[in-house]
Amino acid sequence: MTVWDRPEPPTRPAPLDRERIVAAAIALADEGGLEAVSLRKVAARLDVGPMRLYGYISTKEELFDLMVDEVHAEILPEEPLGDWREVLRVRAHRTRQATLRHEWLADLLGGRPTLGPNALAVTEATLAALDGLADLDTVMRAVETVGAYFTGAIRREIANLRAERATGLSKRDWQRASGPHVMRMLATGRFPALAKAVHDGTEVDAEASFATGLDWVLDAVAAKLARPPA
Repeated sequence: MTVWDRPEPPTRPAPLDRERIVAAAIALADEGGLEAVSLRKVAARLDVGPMRLYGYISTKEELFDLMVDEVHAEILPEEPLGDWREVLRVRAHRTRQATLRHEWLADLLGGRPTLGPNALAVTEATLAALDGLADLDTVMRAVETVGAYFTGAIRREIANLRAERATGLSKRDWQRASGPHVMRMLATGRFPALAKAVHDGTEVDAEASFATGLDWVLDAVAAKLARPPA
């Protein structure tokens, strides 16, 4: 029985429900990451005994599942969208925006599907937009491919943000500090392609890079969907 199927206990002696528990856990995670979340700390935040929480949640993993599903409510569009491409693009951008608000989500993206109502609604909207455009296997691979792209891109962006905080160096500061070593390595002539990228490449911000890569992946998916079945 999943946490969504298990009924909640009575709220007495103090008002308590999963919604309050999840809100407290998300607040803790937003402040200090997933390592700041435990049933004991959530209970303290709610000013209840830790054992009270076990009537609502059996494990910390269940709590994480509930937290992820709650954030999926932020990913689900408020109104119907247009074609499949817009649906996938909006899902990717809204997932990125939600993760920038809740960085801990990057650690829980991917892996087994989340089975909560909000996550299922996001998946339903995605699959419905692609329904009938190709055989089901092609549709599933298309959704997986786009998901793999934005999950990896989001995790990379969050890793960079965490590195900035951990080192106290912005991306530009890190580049300046690493510059002498990089220039010495490039001067050896062993890395001509990398040297060209360093000297001639155009630097873009994370949002522009994300959007460009997403468009390229969607172009590839569109080509596959347009191809007649073998």
